[in-house]
Amino acid sequence: MATSKPIVSSSFSYETLEEKLDIKSKRASLHIGIPKETAFQENRVALIPDAVNVLVDNGHEVSVETKAGEGSKYSDNDFSEAGAKIVYEREEIFKAPIIIKSAPVVEVAIPHLQMNQSIISPIHLSILKKNIIGEMMAKRVTAFGFENIKDDSGTYPIVRSMSEIAGSAAMLIAGLYLGSPYNGKGVLLGGISGIPPTKVVIIGAGVVGEFATRTALAMGASVKVFDNNVYRLKRLQNNLGMRVWTSVIEPKILAKQLKTCEVAVGALSTGEGRSPIVVSEEMVMNMRAGSVIIDVSIDRGGCFETSEITTHEHPTFLKHDVIHYCVPNIASGFARTASHAISNVLMPLLLSASKEGGLDEMIWHDFNLRHGVYMYKGHLTNFYISQRFDLKYTDLNLLIASRR
Repeated sequence: MATSKPIVSSSFSYETLEEKLDIKSKRASLHIGIPKETAFQENRVALIPDAVNVLVDNGHEVSVETKAGEGSKYSDNDFSEAGAKIVYEREEIFKAPIIIKSAPVVEVAIPHLQMNQSIISPIHLSILKKNIIGEMMAKRVTAFGFENIKDDSGTYPIVRSMSEIAGSAAMLIAGLYLGSPYNGKGVLLGGISGIPPTKVVIIGAGVVGEFATRTALAMGASVKVFDNNVYRLKRLQNNLGMRVWTSVIEPKILAKQLKTCEVAVGALSTGEGRSPIVVSEEMVMNMRAGSVIIDVSIDRGGCFETSEITTHEHPTFLKHDVIHYCVPNIASGFARTASHAISNVLMPLLLSASKEGGLDEMIWHDFNLRHGVYMYKGHLTNFYISQRFDLKYTDLNLLIASRR
């Protein structure tokens, strides 16, 4: 049986195309600027002197605005000895191609931003303003929200570090305000031999709740944990390596436990939006006089109905004879530890960016860093922000691919 042969038209020419390989750029030298934070209650600095010294030793230039580390007890001399250049004019510090901040971009910084600048800072969606985003877009800024930067394990290292600090600090703060000098019950958190342990109720089994539980147990307290996510409750017990009293948030059970506790910690976390109020004013009224509420969730509105934002200067108020501590950004109250934690993440990231050929190149190769980008060369790449402010959204992957 005859077989037909393929017919090739002479009007077409076939040519093998060369394969294009992705060749990484050569190592880049970075110029990093660290301005002094002017945001309310912000005492942290994004890079500590030890990290600056590593960057300088690797051939990078770091400029630090005078007194930028003052809130974390780092002097200009500490940074200067580490190899940083101390800058005394605010306009000068913003001339660096890469700006690293421990607080969000604020309105007073907008006039100083340069065209095509890169900024690494938190976003803080609750206080974000449309005009700030618009000005950054006009100046073709590339912006990274460091709370959205992931690591190889898929977690958010800076958020986790700040949550660990807040959880541990919550119990230390509670122990302080239980004392008689602060009109507390006059009991020692954890108790001593022969005296029953103090009772702590923790609402939320996330990272904050876990570290609050760890600290409370280490101090000898009796701990009861509530959360509506059973998986989180299981994970908490697995991470602690021991069984603790846990429950879903059922109002009658929660009210009963709050009525007899000395300390209540609000540590509920939500993906976006306000934290749910799970403790009513009536529940607070039935708590013991002199007991302490630490509402760590106040950053997102608080989960106690009686909570009101306070400051580090005036951290507490008394309502229904219960002491309320509702300071947002608790980590900033332990600024040196918090600064060290942020620096531990950002310094290796900057060294990796240098090896890749700069932040732009690293965005292409590193999906973890790409996850933190909310603006790329003036294009808004965060869908939530675009919807909130009715601004044009552009897919980051398409933007990067079009520039390769």
